[in-house]
Amino acid sequence: MSRLVLASTSPYRRAMLEKLGVTFECAAPGVDETALPGETPRHLVLRLAQAKAQALAERYPQHLIIGSDQVCVLDGEITGKPLTEENAVKQLMKARGNIVTFYTGLALYNSATGHLQTECEPFDVHFRHLSEQEITDYLRKERPLNCAGSFKSEGLGITLFERLEGRDPNTLVGLPLIALCQMLRREDCNPLLN
Repeated sequence: MSRLVLASTSPYRRAMLEKLGVTFECAAPGVDETALPGETPRHLVLRLAQAKAQALAERYPQHLIIGSDQVCVLDGEITGKPLTEENAVKQLMKARGNIVTFYTGLALYNSATGHLQTECEPFDVHFRHLSEQEITDYLRKERPLNCAGSFKSEGLGITLFERLEGRDPNTLVGLPLIALCQMLRREDCNPLLN
């Protein structure tokens, strides 16, 4: 079986992959994540996930390389990581009472055979009607300034929502494990049989 490589330095994606109990390495893919003019969110995440996986092929020539990318979309616009509390307040004020869609692109590249699998996994977050006080208190307590959408669903952020809709809740954290396991099984790499 080929060895696994996660083309990411994200601690969140690392933690997600560790759930599967498989041995893997992490490596920075060094891919420019700038959207192309007119590029849809779905196309952007698929393109970047593929680019990240294939960027490491030369360094890891006999491996299964996992690439992933995610964007948060509100009112048709990509919402990035807030980085500042002021931006986080703006994002959550805009999100309250709305649906925010996360698109997560996933790619699995077999660098030995050149076989590439890709998938885009959408996930909808239905926000409650939040008060400004709830928003500022949440941000003070959890400080999600490096998270797209300004929340951590795996933490206190769950209190911001009415409901979540999608195939795999792991998608929200940036690595759709159900889809990844399907891809790995197609490459004769079953996490349950390792």
